[in-house]
Amino acid sequence: MIQRFGGSLNLNIHFHQLFVDGCYELSDKNEPIDFWVASSPTIKEIEEVLTKIIQKITKYLERQKIIIKDDNDGGFQIPIPDEDTLSKLQAGSVTYRFATGKSKGKKAIVLKSVTDTDHSATKGLVAKNSGFSLHAGVATKAHERDKLEKICRYIARPAVSEERLSTDDCGNVIYRFKKPWDDGTTALKLTPMELMERLVALVPRPRVHLTRYHGVLGPHYKHRKQIVPKPPELKVIGQEHDIIDPKQLELKKKNIPWARLLARVFNIDVETCIKCGGKMKIIAAIEDPKVIRKILEHMGLATKPPPLHPARGPPKVQHHFEEDFAQQHFEMNFDNFNQSAD
Repeated sequence: MIQRFGGSLNLNIHFHQLFVDGCYELSDKNEPIDFWVASSPTIKEIEEVLTKIIQKITKYLERQKIIIKDDNDGGFQIPIPDEDTLSKLQAGSVTYRFATGKSKGKKAIVLKSVTDTDHSATKGLVAKNSGFSLHAGVATKAHERDKLEKICRYIARPAVSEERLSTDDCGNVIYRFKKPWDDGTTALKLTPMELMERLVALVPRPRVHLTRYHGVLGPHYKHRKQIVPKPPELKVIGQEHDIIDPKQLELKKKNIPWARLLARVFNIDVETCIKCGGKMKIIAAIEDPKVIRKILEHMGLATKPPPLHPARGPPKVQHHFEEDFAQQHFEMNFDNFNQSAD
């Protein structure tokens, strides 16, 4: 999972990897027949892996000419063309600074409280080097499915928590952190446009997949069916003369009911009555458009979806349009002034 955001709505690209902690033994036909569990890594091994990661990433960025080595101080420069507005927004977000508006080059206003304990990962299987860090201290056993699901939910969480987002009396946006920083910072104070700039920097580039599978868990691995666990067999209880459709059984094995999906993803329980707390069930499903329209009209609700907003031009074109409009407006006002003076 490629995660692009940090805890303060900043661009902080990092990777969460879930991998099988061991290796498969292959037979003479190159098919997996046994699994060998790997031992826990040491700090020295993690540091060696991190060093290789830094070297390979740096060489790749140099080959792609994304970074250029500075001969004076030995550091790296990131050349950004003037017309590449998105890269400027992303560079500002990485350094916690704004790239546009009145606050250009400045950091966001922060709200502080009493300094709390250090929440950064400094103990355990952690290695740090040159601004890079590698953490390998989370593991689950084969039977800990709930813990595995919790980890998956954590690394696939959205960038913004609506529960910690609010506005003050002046219309500014307050975004509270999940945990205070080391210096006691608890929240950010942003104007609506500054919030939009932060969110734009978090949008991934086109055709960049944030979820990727590799190795034996990859979708095109030829022996994947022998490694990925099969779903449990569905037990059907009924009379001997009952006829069960095999296709329905296969469908029930793979699909999760929509009501359970709503409850898991959005915490919406559509099966419980909000008035009495009793169990609800579907008594009718109306699919005829004429009947649906008649019911909506009787209830005074709209029967047509709202129209889509017209497409907007690129920001550069929009900027020139605003300049031309301002110039025409100035010339028109100037002509009116001359006429009134005459």
